[in-house]
Amino acid sequence: MSLHSPALTRRLLHVIALLCLAAVGIALISQHVFDMAPCAWCVFQRLIYIGIALVCWLGLSLGRMRPALARAAAACAALLAVGGVLAAWYQYDVAAQMFSCAQTFADRFMVQSGLDAGLPWIFGIYATCMDARVDLLGVEYSLWSLALFVVLAVLGAAATLGRRH
Repeated sequence: MSLHSPALTRRLLHVIALLCLAAVGIALISQHVFDMAPCAWCVFQRLIYIGIALVCWLGLSLGRMRPALARAAAACAALLAVGGVLAAWYQYDVAAQMFSCAQTFADRFMVQSGLDAGLPWIFGIYATCMDARVDLLGVEYSLWSLALFVVLAVLGAAATLGRRH
């Protein structure tokens, strides 16, 4: 008898996906309503959030046929969230101290993927990382993002390993 709870995994996958979409929504409101121009690392993190949400919803769809696929999606979401932690940390600790984040990994990836030109309203790079440093409630946006990625990684791990009580 398996101790894993498929219902817990499904709920957590939904929560993770919704948190990711909320993060992207807040970023877009900040950009388009409050004129906070994003840098390459900002839009790269948006891509990670969207990727996590898609993985979660794909896992939910496929998990109906095979519950193990939902757990695999949760594990993938947790790994992507760890990548998000690294991206947010790099933005805060390294890129935000540079006069230009051009030619950093995030800049090259976003430009070479064509996302910045194809979907500029969501993935357009309009500021350097130093210029994009913005506080929300006294905490830099990149640190808020880092904290959310940590939460997502923990939730992904819980959805992967969740047990019935």
